[in-house]
Amino acid sequence: MSIQNKSHSNEEFAIRPEQPADYRAVEELTREAFWNEYKPGCDEHYYIHVMRDHPDFIPQLAFVMTHGGRIAANIMYLRSWLEDENGIRKETLSFGPISVHPDYQRRGLGKRIMSHSFAAARAMGYDVVVIFGNPENYVTSGFRSSKHFNVCLEGGIFPTALLVHELTEGALDGRRYIYRESDCFAPLEDRAAFEAFEATFPPKEAGWQPSQEKFWIYSHSSIR
Repeated sequence: MSIQNKSHSNEEFAIRPEQPADYRAVEELTREAFWNEYKPGCDEHYYIHVMRDHPDFIPQLAFVMTHGGRIAANIMYLRSWLEDENGIRKETLSFGPISVHPDYQRRGLGKRIMSHSFAAARAMGYDVVVIFGNPENYVTSGFRSSKHFNVCLEGGIFPTALLVHELTEGALDGRRYIYRESDCFAPLEDRAAFEAFEATFPPKEAGWQPSQEKFWIYSHSSIR
């Protein structure tokens, strides 16, 4: 699948599936997009590096947006699940990270590549996407608080950052669901492996910025 989009300055963008030749460029893009955003430095680029070998990774939903041959944005998906009170599981999708290079941010590229991926996900038979994210970035793309859909974590907790988007309206029927994410995050605990991977990139200075406090607030708050 490929589409052509134009920004306000008539620059052309194309969305296409990620290819193996893109892997390093996507990792570099992700590092640039997340550096110092949520904490000093970042590890999102290592996460996607190991994510591609995980059984929950869905390569058919990995897309890049290019501009003049340069990768400006990307999105990647994993399988996740909603489990009802009887232990019955519904397979859903979770994306992340979604990255837009700093040179291209605030142009709507994130919304465009999300919309493209949503259409592809529907075509594959998926009807719900669940993510952890800043509501400010996602409510305009159809996401709502998980509280609206009775989707929570263990213990009936509804995190502020837990967001749900029904790709098909009415896909969730109001029953209580517990969100079960993939264990793809486990490799992040291997700090030696991360440091070895990070050493293959040019040095960057890690530091604090206000977005890290905003992230802390969202990730530690819940809705009653």
